[in-house]
Amino acid sequence: MPGQVFTALTPWALALEQSAAGEAIRASAWLYPLANLVHLLGLVMLLGGIGLLDLRLIGLMRGLAPAALAARLIPIAAAGLVLMAISGGMMFAADAGPLIAHPGFRLKLLLVALAVGNALLVHLLWRRRIAGLPDDATPPAAIRLQAAASLLLWLWVAVEGRMIAYS
Repeated sequence: MPGQVFTALTPWALALEQSAAGEAIRASAWLYPLANLVHLLGLVMLLGGIGLLDLRLIGLMRGLAPAALAARLIPIAAAGLVLMAISGGMMFAADAGPLIAHPGFRLKLLLVALAVGNALLVHLLWRRRIAGLPDDATPPAAIRLQAAASLLLWLWVAVEGRMIAYS
């Protein structure tokens, strides 16, 4: 099923690559490198924000209140995700045809969807329980498991992104 979705998107990807935006990004000496740099900044913000929160929810850094940490780090992580989406879209436009067919790119998009879904699930299911945790408390096992899954998913997204560049 996911393969069919990507196959259906191939004409759109090819049109995007051949568009003025795709051409401009490929032709510019600085647009693609700038997008790559912004993508890296977004990754640092995302993994830094969500990674620290996940580590706290796993049970580390017990002196920090989970709710206070979440209030400060989630906006940073969300801003990083937005930067990555914008810059990733720019880089995709430059090479959309081959990327839409690349198994690593497809896996990366699937992992991003799973990681974002997991983050929304944590927020919807556990927000009140996290808010009520004392600073030194270890969160319940279900929250720890979901935080570990989040950390692993986002790290896997980063690895897949780097692997695309080497294949």
